[in-house]
Amino acid sequence: MSRLEPNISTRRDLRLAARWAPLMTSFLLCVFMCGFVSLVATVQTAGISVEVGADWIKAWGVSFLLAFPVVLLVMPLVRAIVSRLCRPPET
Repeated sequence: MSRLEPNISTRRDLRLAARWAPLMTSFLLCVFMCGFVSLVATVQTAGISVEVGADWIKAWGVSFLLAFPVVLLVMPLVRAIVSRLCRPPET
């Protein structure tokens, strides 16, 4: 190993613990979905204009603040429904 290459074994792992994976999945899904849906709704409502960016960010913020708690509340129900619709993996 050269002196310029970082030593992977001594680098700090800044990733979250595995127990945070379900929350992060919900968070990131909500960020992307709210962003996309609010962009489509903003463009449909206001059209493409100079203000569309600012209008979209406002709509995205409001939709995320409403959607993320709903996702957290609904996710256990969704997981229960999916577990009834899908067979467990074969071992």
